[in-house]
Amino acid sequence: MPRLMLSDEHWPKLREILLHESIYNKRDLRTTVEGMLYRMRVGCPWRDLPKAFGNWSKVYKRFNAWSASGKWVKVLEVLMTDPDMEWVFIDGSYAKAHQHSAGAASTQDQAIGKSRAGNTSKIHLAVDACGLPIAFDVTAGQTNDCSQAASSQSTSRRKRLRPVEAFPGGGFSI
Repeated sequence: MPRLMLSDEHWPKLREILLHESIYNKRDLRTTVEGMLYRMRVGCPWRDLPKAFGNWSKVYKRFNAWSASGKWVKVLEVLMTDPDMEWVFIDGSYAKAHQHSAGAASTQDQAIGKSRAGNTSKIHLAVDACGLPIAFDVTAGQTNDCSQAASSQSTSRRKRLRPVEAFPGGGFSI
């Protein structure tokens, strides 16, 4: 069996948060969450998820549903109770999209734009002084870093999460 992500000490705490977010307490809830965390940690395709976590399709469908409904974001916000906001580091990185990624009829914004490199998306990330993510956004590739600096710092809904000092990456001219 692959190593587990959650200790017996951490699981009851996370379980309470999940139940508070209206995630139904099924018999296999811990195994499903362990499978999601394992995939995030290892980066394997969903189909390659070890059998110890159950059917990959079920784990994927639950992850997708929780993500689409915003439940994962709420869980992460609850878990991020006390980030070290003395320093905040902000930066962006390009991710090249496949040449056929844009142009199809879709009702959702895919955050794919045109840049010198072709079809690209840009990931904007803010981390606390310990290097733990506190905010991120995905925008079209041509989006300027400066336009995202304020939103990266104000993504958190809590007023107490204001940085003492911000350190922007190379594309920011604040």
